[in-house]
Amino acid sequence: MLLRSCWKSRHKNSSGPCWIQPGLAALLWLCVTQLGCGSGAVGETKSVVQKDAEFDVTYNDTVTSENQTIYAFNHTVSRNRTEGVRVSVDVLSQGLESPILFVVRQKQAVLSFQVPLILRGLYQRKYPYNHVGRTLCQPPTRALSETQYFFVDVSTLSSQGTNFQLRVSRVESFTLQTDKKFSFTASPSQPQYFKYVFPDGVDTVIVKVNSDMNFPCSVMSIQDIQCPVYDLDNNVAFIGMYQTMTKKGAITVQRKDFPSNSFYVVVVVKTEDEACGGPLRFYPLRPDELIDAGNRSKILDVVVTPAINSKVYVMGMLFCLGIFFSFYLLTFLVACLDNKRVNKKRELFPNPADMSPAETASLLGKNGDGKTPASPYEYGSFADNGSTLSSEAITDSATSTDNNYGYMERSLDSVGRSRQESLSSVEEDDYDTLDDINSDKNIVRTKKFLCVSDLARKDKRVLSKKYQIYFWNISTIAVFYALPVIQLVITYQTVVNVTGNQDICYYNFLCAHPLGALSAFNNILSNLGYVMLGLLFLLIVLKRDIVHNRAMVRNDLNALECGIPKHFGLFYAMGTALMMEGLLSACYHVCPNYTNFQFDTSFMYMIAGLCMLKLYQKRHPDINASAYTAYACLAAVIFFSVLGVVFGKGNTVFWIIFSVIHILATLLLSTQLYYMGRWRLDSGVLRRMVYIIYTDSIRQCSGPMYIDRMVLLVMGNIVNWSLAAYGLIERPNDFASYLLAIAICNLLLYFAFYIIMKLRSGERIKCLALVCILFTAVVWGFALYFFFQGLSTWQKTPAESREHNRDCILLLFFDDHDIWHFLSSIAMFGSFLVLLTMDDDLDTVQRDKIYVF
Repeated sequence: MLLRSCWKSRHKNSSGPCWIQPGLAALLWLCVTQLGCGSGAVGETKSVVQKDAEFDVTYNDTVTSENQTIYAFNHTVSRNRTEGVRVSVDVLSQGLESPILFVVRQKQAVLSFQVPLILRGLYQRKYPYNHVGRTLCQPPTRALSETQYFFVDVSTLSSQGTNFQLRVSRVESFTLQTDKKFSFTASPSQPQYFKYVFPDGVDTVIVKVNSDMNFPCSVMSIQDIQCPVYDLDNNVAFIGMYQTMTKKGAITVQRKDFPSNSFYVVVVVKTEDEACGGPLRFYPLRPDELIDAGNRSKILDVVVTPAINSKVYVMGMLFCLGIFFSFYLLTFLVACLDNKRVNKKRELFPNPADMSPAETASLLGKNGDGKTPASPYEYGSFADNGSTLSSEAITDSATSTDNNYGYMERSLDSVGRSRQESLSSVEEDDYDTLDDINSDKNIVRTKKFLCVSDLARKDKRVLSKKYQIYFWNISTIAVFYALPVIQLVITYQTVVNVTGNQDICYYNFLCAHPLGALSAFNNILSNLGYVMLGLLFLLIVLKRDIVHNRAMVRNDLNALECGIPKHFGLFYAMGTALMMEGLLSACYHVCPNYTNFQFDTSFMYMIAGLCMLKLYQKRHPDINASAYTAYACLAAVIFFSVLGVVFGKGNTVFWIIFSVIHILATLLLSTQLYYMGRWRLDSGVLRRMVYIIYTDSIRQCSGPMYIDRMVLLVMGNIVNWSLAAYGLIERPNDFASYLLAIAICNLLLYFAFYIIMKLRSGERIKCLALVCILFTAVVWGFALYFFFQGLSTWQKTPAESREHNRDCILLLFFDDHDIWHFLSSIAMFGSFLVLLTMDDDLDTVQRDKIYVF
């Protein structure tokens, strides 16, 4: 069949080459030399000349279809020493109709290539190269020393004489040394590869290839010691591990993957730069058009360094566990001290719910003057008479709040007063005594100054069940979300390990420590803090929940009528979300890339949303959003996040639509917050808006009734409109981070407003909450610093992402992003503690004296 195909090819195109697959190069040589497939007749004898050749000598010769030259080389191969052999060829003639075929025959391999070498790029564009250099693979030898022969056969089907130059030389420093940098030059037609042998005691190494030149785009590959070596742009991805690179490339190699305890480091320069994010070249007008590739030589250097050993792995894991277990220990000590303080207080001052009125009066006589405590807090500059509080009133208010024993604030009359009466936050003179004043929410919520008792009128058991739905819903979401995510990332990791394609995952390759099948175990381990601290927060909330339920069972007046109403469902949901953030972030870092970014961000949106809901719930327990509404809104946010990443890059239509939706959502939420749900969205909403603006603002020239809320909402609208304008103008590439920035800005704005209004209302922040606020702020500052280091980014090509890679900075095991994981998990835990403890100072203050803002 081979002879028949050769015969047909000769008669079909007498001036063209006899094309046969590269794997049959030896048979091609047989066809050319013995049968004379060329311009002559079948069976025509071709002139064959064999020459003994030497290394490092340049041979200038001419070849035609009527002659063939064979260059015979021999060299001594030692088992303990490996020398590279490189064949360099230059074709000096121009406008060749047929290329020159070079066939290198070795003991266990055959290498063939044509000159000009035609390499194909995107859209099958063709790039010719007249200068070709190839390194011969080195078959292993069992003898201590032996002489090996190889032959270079030169032939062509061109009837015209073609001039060429041939040079065979030994490659200096063919075997790479540990921690020793070696520089070299490569091009698409002159790839380079070198051998590395694992030294004794080293099981893992990191191969680093660097260059000062962004382009041309290159590929580095790690291949086993075998022939042939795949060292061209069109076949370098066939075997081993490989990755594209511009300035930096790094691959971690383990001894267990290479039975021969050695491997080749192959560096290939690509014919085009699209894979590295470079500019697209023009499309050829004709399919057979040859494009001048220009100068695509690139200077690189390679160095092989030992990776960390098992001791560093153990130290890294112990360090990670030690940090977060210390929070468990600290929490345990604080809980012990708190229990000791509470027990001591109970011994000195029994609960007034278990005492008679006479005993309570006697107790007040011993510890105070028996007077009724200071009048309810007022809003400073927002008081009804428009004047600020006097210094005496503020002092009395602060003094009553500083008292650690809540029942000492309450006079004998207030103890005996009915519970329904105590829930009223205003005097009878302030309103008409209608029957529905205490039942109609539209009347209650129109008061100028609302108190928590006005918005905590629903049955506690109903509200508790309502807010517990947050926890059960997020638990259900977590299960159905996490299982397919885990399955998917396992598939990603398997594909990376099987194909060897290092461009699939965006690691920090200079600090990616493998363990088992995982390529970057350190990035996964550093997410342990989210899980451990999320679980710790759940335990803290559970303890508070149990203590509160016990107080309710024994009818503790402080639990029944004082402080912010205790609803723990949202806290449970926040702790669960923090744990899921750790799990999904770990899944994302199994193989971080463009298609699974939402694993790392979905629960970040949920955490931000739940925190804002919890802040609002503190002063508005009756009118907070239901779990179904809240999670539906968060699902919409995640949906837009996916759309933004897929379609948002440079898409003007998408950014216009998103900005309009963002502004409309801000306006609708502002209206909902300002009127506390006392409005409806229907066809007449615009007419009512115009009527309110005309009657209140134009005719009466009256200012807003709820000044505090108006200040917050105006600031919120300014921030959100500014963010929408920024997105529309700049169109940031990282849409997921942009959306997260919107959520965080709104959360910080609302939190700052809450703290300011709390202090202006005469309330104070206890020592524990103040310590948590300061500690959390400092940790967030350091965490954000490490977050913005940007060690990798899936917004760019894998090669461009690797330009940001950096070495480990902590214990030779963790990089900047791992430290971000540590600090952000601690900061989130601290933020949750702030929300949990910031209103502890109100636990002994009646709800009709706690203002809503």
